[in-house]
Parts: sequence; C-alpha cells; structure tokens
Amino acid sequence: MSIAAINEQLLRAIGVGVALLDIDDLKFQFFNDTFVEWFGEPDSDARLTDLFTAMDAEVLRRGLAEGGRFATETTFKLRRRTMTVAMEFNRAPDAGGKIAVVVCQNITRIKELESMIDSYSMMVERNTREIKREKEQVEKLLLNMMPRSVYEEYKTFGVVTPRLYDPVSVLTLDFCGFSDLVATVDPGVIVSELNDLYSAFDRIGEQFGCERIKTIGDAYITVAGMPDPSPDHVQSVANAAIRFLRYIAHRNESHPIKWQCRIGLSAGSVIGSVVGVQKYIYDVFGPAVTRALRIRAHAEPMTICGDAEIAGSLNGKFRKTGLGGQDIGGERIEIVRIEAETEPARAVGIQS
Repeated sequence: MSIAAINEQLLRAIGVGVALLDIDDLKFQFFNDTFVEWFGEPDSDARLTDLFTAMDAEVLRRGLAEGGRFATETTFKLRRRTMTVAMEFNRAPDAGGKIAVVVCQNITRIKELESMIDSYSMMVERNTREIKREKEQVEKLLLNMMPRSVYEEYKTFGVVTPRLYDPVSVLTLDFCGFSDLVATVDPGVIVSELNDLYSAFDRIGEQFGCERIKTIGDAYITVAGMPDPSPDHVQSVANAAIRFLRYIAHRNESHPIKWQCRIGLSAGSVIGSVVGVQKYIYDVFGPAVTRALRIRAHAEPMTICGDAEIAGSLNGKFRKTGLGGQDIGGERIEIVRIEAETEPARAVGIQS
C-alpha cells in the first residue's frame, strides 16, 4: 500500500475531509472520500463557491494572500442531521502559492456540547437568581418576625439564646368592638384594613425606635429599648402611641369603618427568644408585657393608659391624668391616662 493510500485511510478514519483548491479560479484539484461523503463529489469544473454558496471568495483570497491562512465554519444537512464543519484553508508553499489545502473537521459534537454547556449555564444562572430571590424573601419574612440582631444570630448558629432585656417599655394595642366588626364585615375587608393599620403602625414605630414584636388578630405589641438599649425607651412608646391615635383619627375621617383602639404602656423587664421548632416565632414575655396588657384593659376607647412608673418618666410634652389605683393581677397599680399637650378632637365610633 502506498504512503498516499495510507494517509487517505488515516484521514478517513479520524473523520477529516481534505481537498486541494486552485486559489485563482477556486476549482478543486483533489478531495478525499470523507470530503465526498459530506459534501458530494464536485464536478470537474465545480468551484468552491458552487459547493458553498455562502462563501465570500474575495474574503478567502485576501486571507490567504495576507496570512496564508483562512478559517471558517459551515453548517449543512447530512441525512436529516444538521452537521457543522470547521474549514481551514492553508496556502501550500511548494505549489508556488497557487494551491490551498482545505482541511474540514466535523465539530458537530463540539457545538452540541457547547450548546449544552450554554444551556446548563443559563439554567444554573436562572436557578441561582431564583434561589437568591427566595433567600431574600425568607430573610424579609424573618426580619418581619424578629429583630435583625436576633435574625443574624439565628442565621449563624441556628438557635437564638433567650435574653433578658431590662429596662424596656412595652406598648400593647387592641381595637374596640373588634368581634362585632368581624361578624358583620367581609373578611377580606377586615384583613385589608388591618394590613393598612399595622403597616402604618410599623412605620410610625420605626421612627421612634420601636420594634414590633407581633400581632394577634386585633392586638398589636411593640417594644422600645431592645435589642439595643435606649435611655429614651419610655418617650419612644409614648410618642408612638400618640401618633397611633392621631393616625386612626385622621383615617376615620375618610374611611367607612371607624376604628377605635385602646393602648396600654408599661416599663420593666422582658425575656426575648424564638419560641417553637418548626412554626417558630420571636416572642417577648415577662412583667412589662403582662402589666401592659392588664393596663390596656382599663383604657377607654382612643386613650392611652400607663402605670405610675411610665408617667413619672415622661417629660413635659405629655399631659398625665391619674385614674386611681386598680387591683391588677394581685398587685395595686396606679393607672394614669397619658395624652399629648395638644390633642385633636376624639373620633366617635365603635364603643367598647
């Protein structure tokens, strides 16, 4: 077997099509069996541009003249399958520069792999964005349930160490006649109304350094002085309480449902921790919370009540009216009504 025949078999075995091309007229001088198998056997007068109509002859000649090499790719149908071939033209120096060697290599599999990699990369990128978005949503939800410092501890260690906060001030609020309202108004309307009210309370509380702890139906609880200590925690809850009443009174002027609330304030110690394993929630409990809840029960609609300790810590911007002592939870507590020095006219609506 001749060297040429051996080379022909080797080229066929590795799937490389080879042809010789006259650079001047772009006619084929030679082509191997693989080339014929892919592109068909050209006629004796066939030119390169007859076989590959998209090929720019001038660009090819200029590439061979300037660098002696030109590379491109072509895609065609071969027995109902799309095939991609990389074509490389090299000027043969021993032929006086008039002959170009055309080497064609099947890169279909490479292109398929590249497409698969691109598709996989896009899928990974899309999944990464979705995971990031879900993570942000979970983080937002958890930050609505607990202070950021508590969330950071939970995210890092998976648990939250119960902590004693002392002193802090607690504000508890509920709406008068809520049960009757639920029985007569569409549930969707009730939920929408509470969403508006609690969102406004959150914004107001944030302005005064209050951390909303939880809502239970018509009950709203927020605390000042935690997780970071604050010397003005009493002023914070009192200011927030005044703004809550003003917001509700202003809202009642233009809404069909006339909300009225009562607010209880107390200062003291609380314990804060995450409660539960699967359906967990951040909660605070302790003397200050219990006292605030009990004081709230003695408040009239659209009023704020606190104990003597709360009243004694407030500055001159508040008007304080003693309501006498009450036996609450086995202890005698002096109830004090707290108002701003300048109070708007009270709204008349649902009675307790």
